[in-house]
Amino acid sequence: MKLVATGFFAAATVIFVVALLFEDGGPPWIGYVRAAAEAGMVGALADWFAVTALFRRPLGLPIPHTAIIPTRKDTFGDALGSFVGTNFLSEDVVRDKLRRVGVARRVGAWLEQPEHAERVTGELSNVVKGAIRVLRDEDVQAIVEQAVVRRLTDRPWGPPLGALLSQVLTDGAHHKLVDLMCDRAHDWVRDSYDKIVGLVTERSPVWSPKFVDSMLGDKVHTELLNFALAVKTDADHPMRRALDQFLIEFSQDLQTDPATMQRAEAVKQQVVEHPDVQRLIGSAWGTAKGMLLTAAEDPASELRKRIRTGLTSFGSRLVTDDAMRAKVDGWLEDAAGHVVGNYRDEITTLITDTVERWDAEETSRKIELQVGRDLQFIRINGTVVGALAGLVIYTVGQLVV
Repeated sequence: MKLVATGFFAAATVIFVVALLFEDGGPPWIGYVRAAAEAGMVGALADWFAVTALFRRPLGLPIPHTAIIPTRKDTFGDALGSFVGTNFLSEDVVRDKLRRVGVARRVGAWLEQPEHAERVTGELSNVVKGAIRVLRDEDVQAIVEQAVVRRLTDRPWGPPLGALLSQVLTDGAHHKLVDLMCDRAHDWVRDSYDKIVGLVTERSPVWSPKFVDSMLGDKVHTELLNFALAVKTDADHPMRRALDQFLIEFSQDLQTDPATMQRAEAVKQQVVEHPDVQRLIGSAWGTAKGMLLTAAEDPASELRKRIRTGLTSFGSRLVTDDAMRAKVDGWLEDAAGHVVGNYRDEITTLITDTVERWDAEETSRKIELQVGRDLQFIRINGTVVGALAGLVIYTVGQLVV
């Protein structure tokens, strides 16, 4: 395009020279041609200067207000950043755009398609796998011990356990456990005849006859079995009421009695310091890590199935539930408004800092390559328009004279 524009200038120059040579003694129209060519040359030179001055100094001369882009690159970057921040990162503009786009409906319509939900599930699985593999086992183990185990051990167990037990007793949820204990106690007494008789015989005096010991053991077993059966079948048995009363008092002592609370803390320390518990804590992350990796890698795993189902269900709700869709759109607008309202300067700084890092000459060359074709048309138009203007001016001059 530079060659084409220069060709127009060269053509105007040739025409001007030829017309100038034949103007004296030539036909009258030669003067019009010469005037048009002369003005075309002037227009071509003027527009060449203007276009060249944008990117470099014409002929290398230090003419003021030339090489505008290389010398004022940073100023343009600041102006561009300010323009973008004011006109595109305005909170009202962003909110209005999001409101008109209807992001929630579009996302919902996209997510309710099974293949799209599967795609999102796969991407989430990759993120999970990447995060798990990046984390070092010893770091996660330290976090588990510090954030979970220590927090559990630092807080006293007595009051919360007492409050929980009190709530269980109030709701009557413990009755099934008591029923189970009574059933097992009755079954044990029923099946332990030999043990009970043997124990009575072992504890009886040496002078007691063996048949008396056997009769006494049988009687003890019968009474114990009747007592266990009565406790098992009678929901209002005194033994059950005594157990309820004991549990109520114990739950209160866990919350208020210093001695009971101290014993609960001692039990807590024994539990936490037990070797089996320590091994369980140490292997917790390894077990969880293996389960997560297996579930994330297997497309048929229950975890991925639930995620897919949840995504499609969520997408359908976004499409059909107006209230939920409005709520999600409101969250998005608030989030975007918060970002542009508080971080607009940081976002526009990305533009200005990027422009500042550009090499001035390289930037000028790239911009010229992008818009240079249109700029060369300006030179061509300058030649043509200049020639027409010169022709009109010469014609008016001839008419006036």
